[in-house]
Amino acid sequence: MSEELPILVEVRRGAMVESRHRGAIVAVEPDGSVAARLGDSDLLTSTRSTIKPFQAIPFVTSGAADHFGVSERELALACASHEGESFHVERVAGMLARAGLDESALRCGAHPPYNADAVRQLEKDGLPFTQLHNNCSGKHTGMLLTAVYLGLELDDYYKPEHPVQRAIASTLTRMADLDGEIPAAIDGCSAPTYGVPLRSLALAFARLVNPDSVPLDKEIAAASTRIVRAMIAHPEMVGGTKRFDSDLLRAARGKLVCKIGAEAVYGIGVLPSERYPRGLGIALKIEDGSYRGLGPTVIETLAQLGVLTEAEQAGLATYHRPDVDNHRGLIVGDVRAAFDLSSQ
Repeated sequence: MSEELPILVEVRRGAMVESRHRGAIVAVEPDGSVAARLGDSDLLTSTRSTIKPFQAIPFVTSGAADHFGVSERELALACASHEGESFHVERVAGMLARAGLDESALRCGAHPPYNADAVRQLEKDGLPFTQLHNNCSGKHTGMLLTAVYLGLELDDYYKPEHPVQRAIASTLTRMADLDGEIPAAIDGCSAPTYGVPLRSLALAFARLVNPDSVPLDKEIAAASTRIVRAMIAHPEMVGGTKRFDSDLLRAARGKLVCKIGAEAVYGIGVLPSERYPRGLGIALKIEDGSYRGLGPTVIETLAQLGVLTEAEQAGLATYHRPDVDNHRGLIVGDVRAAFDLSSQ
């Protein structure tokens, strides 16, 4: 990455700046017109979990979601980086069972739940964590059910050459207006992740929330609208009881969809509004991959672009300007945004 990326966030202790996080931000309309940017908008960025809503599109367009009676809540779960809470795990298991599958069919790997209460409950019950607790298990279940419905091989559903993954890559390139092959690598859950320019990721989110603004297949447009509606209606399934994505979805009250990705990449789709009649896609990346800089950057970006009101920002204060405390619990500083989009 470029050493010239601007400072987005400062970590302060008293009046002293102790650390800084650099990165890039870009906001575009569905036709690709740039509404705001800071830093390198062409920065090649690993998409990681930001593309889960797009990975769910073939799940819908193939007919698999309807065939297996997937509810709106479960569709949101297919787009999730969830906390591994009981209501996530039970829904994933239920979706698999409808296809005659169980946890062993997943290829995402097992890790402890992100939710501390869920970890304690497993320990209390003497139970191990499984692949159902993996934050990507909903996404993988959508991929598996698509393969089952289409009569495809299941063991390698997660590999780049599998038809399900090829359909996902094709959908993403169309939504992001990319030509030809895009760089691919293996994500933490073993499914493919892709390298795209930051502005292309923003463009994909702009089209996700307003798919009728550009020529897209009717099936893709309808699936996008359905996915956006599911994520807005069920924020707890997208993240959890207490998670950044979920709290931002709740606070925004239908204004946007959002999705976090590992290594501090973030995508947002702002639905059409009076200020942004065609909607807006926003993508940002914290260069050093630190989540500490992510919340302040996301909320400040939405504030400066006029997407969040002051009251909505206040409800997200713990993300917008988190406190720095010491071992006695004294507040000794904060983490704050240090950029101005209007200056660009």
